[in-house]
Amino acid sequence: MKSSLKIYSALSGTFHNLGSKQKVMKNKKGKSASRRKFIKNSSMAVGSFFIVPSYVVAKGHVRPSDQLNLAAIGAGGKGRSDIANAWNNGANKVVALCDIDSNQCKSSMESFPDAKVYTDFRKMLEEMKDDIDAVTISAPDHIHGVAAMTAMQLGIHVYVQKPLTHNIYEARQLTVGARNHKIVSQMGNQGASNPAQEQLVKWFNDGKIGNVHTVHVWTNRPVWPQGIPLPTEKPALPQHLSAENWDLFIGPAKPVDYHPLYHPFKWRGWWNFGTGALGDMGCHLTDTPFRVLGLGYPTEVECSVGQVFTRDWNPEYIPEGCPPSSSVQIKFEATQKNKLPVKFNWSDGGIRPFHPDLIPADDYLGEPGSGNGVIMIGEKGIMTCGTYGRQPHLYFNNGDKLEMADDFETQNKYAHLPESGHQVAWTEACKAGFNSPEHKALTSSFDYSGPLTETVLMGNLAIRSYTSGNMVDGRRNFDGRRKLIWDGEAMKVTNYDEANQFVSRPFREGWQLI
Repeated sequence: MKSSLKIYSALSGTFHNLGSKQKVMKNKKGKSASRRKFIKNSSMAVGSFFIVPSYVVAKGHVRPSDQLNLAAIGAGGKGRSDIANAWNNGANKVVALCDIDSNQCKSSMESFPDAKVYTDFRKMLEEMKDDIDAVTISAPDHIHGVAAMTAMQLGIHVYVQKPLTHNIYEARQLTVGARNHKIVSQMGNQGASNPAQEQLVKWFNDGKIGNVHTVHVWTNRPVWPQGIPLPTEKPALPQHLSAENWDLFIGPAKPVDYHPLYHPFKWRGWWNFGTGALGDMGCHLTDTPFRVLGLGYPTEVECSVGQVFTRDWNPEYIPEGCPPSSSVQIKFEATQKNKLPVKFNWSDGGIRPFHPDLIPADDYLGEPGSGNGVIMIGEKGIMTCGTYGRQPHLYFNNGDKLEMADDFETQNKYAHLPESGHQVAWTEACKAGFNSPEHKALTSSFDYSGPLTETVLMGNLAIRSYTSGNMVDGRRNFDGRRKLIWDGEAMKVTNYDEANQFVSRPFREGWQLI
């Protein structure tokens, strides 16, 4: 490719070829091509040389061509920090915000007063598809899949909160879709970019604990109402929510009446919208052993769940709701990195593993307070950490103990930024383009986070199979309380077909994942 000499125009905010006839790209409607296409094309123009006079780019000024036009689907709660971190103090521009609840996204609207505001992400993406380069998706779990796929099909790069999707099928579709549409993707398990994760990987790669055979992961979640009966009351919608807003909240899910046990925040405890404790913390905590050991698709899963009794002898039957606590075992075959099969044990609801013999009785497990954590037991010792990989420790068979050095040299040049620059690394990769070194360096692109999410949601598949029963001769029968054998490539339980109903979900008309 021949080098082309270009010069920046302070008037138009674009680059023009010198000594050649200017060509204005047109779209099908005859308008100038979008900035998104310009950025995509310019990131591929290897060998081009740009002349940018110093008087044009003043200190602290960001060239328009260096900015991404960002949008947010879900701008309250975690969505507030996701879009703010991606904006990166003006390195990028926020052009649109979408949220069904004006109260929840008020702070984002105040932070980005020039952004167009929508309640329906489908309308936003259709109207602004030529003006949005990348979008953060931080809505409830059931919205992730259809919102991300809609954006990707329009060529818009995506950052999607954990868990990547509501179910296994959606996770697989987003993984494949990101590749097919050449999308720069990142899941919002921000701990993946924590330098402590690099330390854990290095320790294992250096052979500190040998091959790992057993993993324990646990969380104190749920910290919202869970394991409770389905609400039957029909309270009026809050004044700031319309019937249309509520219908948009429902999205692809089964329609239900508004209730404050669903919105805001408490949707996590209902399968219609959320993915329970596993969905909330699984992608943060499971990320560490998945990354360190190079795990692939699981081979089998089995679980048990806590029961709730409000009357003698008969536990509550609440198949619509996530349980108050659960214990899940997932098995993996040996991998290229780890030469032993792995038993992966998950527990939630405040239930945690006991101290292994190598960990002193007075040492916390995982993180201070022992509420969340990871323990990886190997041939030569034990490696532990807390949420996001923090507080990494090694306990050797000979009784020695090793902690992460304060001067550990991270490869993450954005580690000093909020959430270790997880969102910023993604925006810079969007500018560099699909398959660029920046893209390949992302710690949770869908090629990685898709299979990770599938593994986490395998636990939920087992839980839903366990808690679903049918009436036989006046008694409830629970055939699904068994070990499930999993064919990862085919996304199928091979020994109990009834469980496969939970691999995907019925999508409401107009909200299908296409």
